Formats: sequence, C-alpha cells, structure tokens
Amino acid sequence: MPLFPRRLSLPFALLVLLSCGCERQSPAELLLDDAAAIQRGEMIYTGTCGGYCHNNASRATEAPNLFDCNWLHGGSDEQIFHTIFNGVKGTRMIGFGGKLPEGDNDIWKLVAYLKYKRNC
Repeated sequence: MPLFPRRLSLPFALLVLLSCGCERQSPAELLLDDAAAIQRGEMIYTGTCGGYCHNNASRATEAPNLFDCNWLHGGSDEQIFHTIFNGVKGTRMIGFGGKLPEGDNDIWKLVAYLKYKRNC
C-alpha cells in the first residue's frame, strides 16, 4: 500500500513544490535580458508616463520620480504592476489595465524598463 493515497499525491506534491523555498521570477525579471521588451517599456514610459505626469525634468506635477528607490505604493515588481494596472485612488494616476495595446504584457515591459533604469 502506498504511503499516501493516490488522490492525495498530487496536492501533496504541489504543496512540497510550493514550500521548497524556490524563488519565482516575476515576468519583469524574465524580461530584463530582452532588449526589445526594454525598448518597448521605454517607449510606453516616454509616450505615456513621462510624457504627461512623471516628467522628472520639470517636476511641475506632484507625480513621483519613478527612477529613484522611494516607491510610495510598494517597490516589488508585483506591487508596481498592481499600481500601474489599477491606478491610485484619489490621485491623477489612472489604471492602465486593459488600456495598452499588448495588455498585461505591456505593463510588465514597463515594469521591466523601470527596474532596468532604477539605481537601487
């Protein structure tokens, strides 16, 4: 007789894999070595983010600098994605979820570009 019944084997195996301490890379981490993805992220940033609110040269808006290490809404890749996707209630930061041509892929490319350019 097996140590675990068959119906418990798969869930148990998944539990072991999930608890192994293995670090999972975010989609942005996987894109850091993709020059085309970084270029696309830069294009989105320049035409959308930097072109309107996050123009750090003028500091004419209240929008924060996205290339420093002080992230107001969390600095992990997932938190940055969430902020870009959903926006920030009570601010000018609108959510871009579903608004970019390549959807979530464009947001991850933008996160990868920000991560690539930051000096943290």
